[in-house]
Amino acid sequence: MARSGAKRGVGSAVSSGSEETRRALVAGAIEALCEEGFSGASAREIARRAGCNQGLVFYHFGSVANLLLAALDEVSRIRLTRYQSAVAAVGSLGNLVEIAESIFKEDLDAGYISVLAEMIAGTSSTPGLGVEVAARIAPWRDFAAAAVRDTLADSPLAQLLAPEEVAHAVVALYLGLEMLAHLDGDRSPALALFDRAGQIAGLLSALGGVSTTREKP
Repeated sequence: MARSGAKRGVGSAVSSGSEETRRALVAGAIEALCEEGFSGASAREIARRAGCNQGLVFYHFGSVANLLLAALDEVSRIRLTRYQSAVAAVGSLGNLVEIAESIFKEDLDAGYISVLAEMIAGTSSTPGLGVEVAARIAPWRDFAAAAVRDTLADSPLAQLLAPEEVAHAVVALYLGLEMLAHLDGDRSPALALFDRAGQIAGLLSALGGVSTTREKP
């Protein structure tokens, strides 16, 4: 029989249960991942933060791993909504870089990157977790590909660059920058890259490589 605090494997949740309790457990899991790390995000710790019995973790989610994935889902939902809203207001490539930098800072300040970083760290010790985490990054690549396709729509670069390939590189770079800043506690190298990207965006616009403005829908 598994220990009450064990992560166990990824599988189907046992019950949909009380939404209020589920929300409290998800919030507790997010806090635990940010402050205690994957190894410290046990059923006991999460339940303590949620103010409920640890048995409810397994009743509602089936395993700690499922609950932690639900926490990652919630963080992804919040951030993707924010990103979509921000990109919808973009007027130029330079503006897109500015917004990306602003969101980058938000992610670090709020601790959202900690959730993903800790979940990735846990993939080596929890059966099936790696596939689940990877699947949750896929929507970000789709989102980035759409943004790249829209930004380069009227540019000669559209004939040279595949949006999906660029999106993969952008997501990998963005997550890498956030994780390094999270681990090092120093975001200045990443911010310097954003500054350089803004300069390049201005140069491309001046040379006509990318449209200066985008039409609003």
